[in-house]
This record gives sequence, structure tokens and C-alpha cells, in this order.
Amino acid sequence: MTYFDFNSASEQTSFDLIPKGTVVRVRMTIKPGGHDDATQGWTGGFATRNINTGSVYLNCEFVVMEGEYARRKMWSLIGLHSPKGPEWANMGRTFVKAILNSARGIHPGDNSPTAQNARRISGFSDLDGIEFLGKVDWEKDQNGQDKSVIKSAVTPDHKDYAALMGAARQPSAPSSQASPAPNAYAQATGRSPVPGRPSWAQ
Repeated sequence: MTYFDFNSASEQTSFDLIPKGTVVRVRMTIKPGGHDDATQGWTGGFATRNINTGSVYLNCEFVVMEGEYARRKMWSLIGLHSPKGPEWANMGRTFVKAILNSARGIHPGDNSPTAQNARRISGFSDLDGIEFLGKVDWEKDQNGQDKSVIKSAVTPDHKDYAALMGAARQPSAPSSQASPAPNAYAQATGRSPVPGRPSWAQ
């Protein structure tokens, strides 16, 4: 067989948009932009700064892990700072909180010490490689064409969370009682973390 015999080549895949509202399990990775701001705790070069607007964000890729749209990729920005005001950064913080709730099986109404600990990260590296349930939306790209994006996470209060996320991440029940704060990774997966290894590589 030579290169020029294309009978054995794979069939091309469809690039139709994933329908709005579709819930998919995704793995998020961050494309490093090289921008650090020690005063904010932004280290490791994960953040990106737009030199024209001054906005700072995480440039994220979301890969669908399974199902009909497995291996499809989407891209979205998570806002960290905008010179225009705090709204974009607040939206970014809201999204990250929902991602952590989704990935670690924490009910949004749970404010116990365990839940609060699970909503803390040591840095952006903890988000690089995190898996959660995302809800597909559409927005316009730079050419005015529709594209699929992930801009919200599906948390354990959603009726389909347990079935779509898997039994390893059963949601916690809302609780006001104090309880010990175990490692969030162990709580979410039932496994103990490997010392010295980043969360995405566990």
C-alpha cells in the first residue's frame, strides 16, 4: 500500500455543532498564556493577558470524554480580570465554583466545612485536567459563525448528574453541621491522592 491509495483512510467525522443544552462530561485543559500576577496568586504561567484590552483570562479547551460526541473539542475563556469592571471576573469565579461543585460532587447548597474545603484550590494547576459535567451553549466566533462552547457546569442538584457523572462522584447532601474536611480528591473519587503529583495526573 502506498500513501496515494486512500481506500484505507478513515471516514471524515461530522463537524455539526453539538446541540444547545446538551450535557456532556468534559476534561478541561488550560492553554498557558505566560501571564503571572503574584499579587493575585496567579502563578505558573496559566493566565493569558490580552495586550490590546488588558483583560486577563484562562484560555480553556474542553474535550468530551464519552458518548455521541466523544473527543469533540470546544474552547472558552474564563475571565480573571477586565479593566472595564469586576463583572467578567465575577462570572469567571462563578463558573469555576460550579466546575468544582460538579467535579467534586458537592451540592451547591452544601456549606459544611467539607464542602467549603472542596471549593478551594491551591492554584490554576488544580483546574488543568479537571473533569466535570458541562452544558453546551453556542456563541459567535470571530467570523460571525456559530460555535459550540462550554460556559456553565452541571452540579449535583441536576436530575441527571449521578447517571452522567458516574457513581464515583455521588453528590453530598446539603448540611449545616460541621464535619471533618477530608481531602477533596479522595472525597470525589474514593482514592487517596499520590503525594507530589498534580491533581490532573492522579
